[in-house]
Order: sequence, then structure tokens, then C-alpha cells
Amino acid sequence: MFYLFVSPWVLGFVLLTALPLGYALLVSFTNFNGVSSRWRWVGTRNYTELVRDTDAISSLMRTLAFTAISVPLMVAGGLGLAVLLNRRLKAVGLFRTIFFLPSVVPVVAMAIMWKLIFNRDGGILNAILEKISIGPIAWLVDPNAFYALIILTLWGLGGGMVIMLAALQGVPVELEEAAVVDGANRWHVFRHVTVPMISPIIFFQIVTGIIASFQIVIQPLLLAETNQVGAVAQVPQSTHLYMVQVYQEFFANNRYGYGSAMLWVFFLVILTITLLVQRSSRLWVHYQVDSEAER
Repeated sequence: MFYLFVSPWVLGFVLLTALPLGYALLVSFTNFNGVSSRWRWVGTRNYTELVRDTDAISSLMRTLAFTAISVPLMVAGGLGLAVLLNRRLKAVGLFRTIFFLPSVVPVVAMAIMWKLIFNRDGGILNAILEKISIGPIAWLVDPNAFYALIILTLWGLGGGMVIMLAALQGVPVELEEAAVVDGANRWHVFRHVTVPMISPIIFFQIVTGIIASFQIVIQPLLLAETNQVGAVAQVPQSTHLYMVQVYQEFFANNRYGYGSAMLWVFFLVILTITLLVQRSSRLWVHYQVDSEAER
């Protein structure tokens, strides 16, 4: 009965994850172009070329910079909104809904909407800036395109806010009250009681945020100054992230072997960073474990 119930997940994992990963690893050692059946084994040539590819290395560095900026802002912003909305306020449920709704908007619709907002001539953002005597800004070209992408990403704070809000509501009130009795102010209670209690959730948000930000690709493509998603050459240099480079190798250059090698290297990079973050969690993540379970 157990195997019967887990079989849908096992089949899905094998057919949709394990086999595609194995096939991509096999293709990464070939010169397959996605169309012709006349492909041959090239060994590690794709990986050797990747090490020397300055465009791929530069896109990886930009992705690291984007992740280093966006993930802390997403985690801190989600926690800040959760703290503000974890109060007994009038219509607090309405405010929670308003902040959460943007996170459920499909990514394509969200990117197209923000492209209209960032438009230099007719966008509402520049219209607002002009009202306060700030000239129109070309948001969708370098170097402002990078900041526009971060703003677009931060629009989805609501998803993290809901998770943080659930974590805050799980903090025992007795601990906070005891800290107040001992003379702690609100900041000390938050810093030394609340944050350690929700540190596993913060850790979860950081790990999932890193993985998601590394794989971002649709937003840079749709924010580009072109109506054709395939025209990746129009993507500004500052938002030409690693996955955009992979997209270009696959669908613009028809280099499926080289693109697969890029994806496998990228997988190892994400895995390494995730393991480093997990290793560091021993220093700042506190789990609630009773004495019985600990023994």
C-alpha cells in the first residue's frame, strides 16, 4: 500500500527529473544541435570551452551579484511586512491579502506589466518621477535595467511574507513576555527571542530564494527592449544573466551540447552554494528539540 501511494511521485521523479538529467549529462559530451541526427561524441570539449568562455563567466558573475542583492532584500522585506501585519489591526486580513496577491500573478503577466510601468515615455513610474521634478529615466537599458529587474523581483514579497507571518505566529508569547519582564525593549525581544525562534524559516527562505534567483530567466527576456522573446541579443548587458546565456546557446545558437554542459556546471554551482549556506546554519539556526528527541 505504501508503494502504491508513493508511486505517482516516484514515477514523476524518474520520468520528469532523473531521466532528463541523465539525458542532459549525455548530451553535454556531444555536439548535438537539437535538429540533426549527425552528432558525435566530443568528450569534455564543451566543459573546456565553458571555462574559457568570457561571456558565460561574466553572466555567472552578474547572476551572483543579482542573487547577493535580491535574496537579502526579499528575506528582510518579507520579514518586515510580516512583523507589521502580525498585529491586531482593523482590516488586517485585507492588508495581508493585498500584499500577498502580487505573488500569485503569473510571471509572464507580471513582467509585461512592469515593462509598461518602466517604459521611458509612457510608463507610470516616470510620470510620477516627473511630478517631483525628476527627469524621465530609461529603466530598460543599461545600467538601470539591473535595478529594474530587482524592483520587479521585490514585487513578489507577499509569498515570503505569508511564510514569515506563520512563523511569527508560532513564537510562544510567554517567551516574549518573560523578556519584557526582564527589562528587554522591543528590539531586544525581536533580536534575541523572535529571530532565533523563527531562524529555521529564515534559513528555508534564504535557500529557496538563492535557488530561485539563480534560475531567473523569463523576467530579463520579457523586460528586454524587443517584442520577440527569442531575440536575446536585445537583453541589456546588466541583465544578461547566466540562464539568459543558456537560453541563447540553446535556442539562438542551437548548441544543445554546450548548453547542457552550462546547465550541469550551473547545477554544481548552485549545489555548492546551497551546501555552504547549510553548513553556516549551524552557527545561527536554532531548532526546537526536546530532550527526549535530542537523545
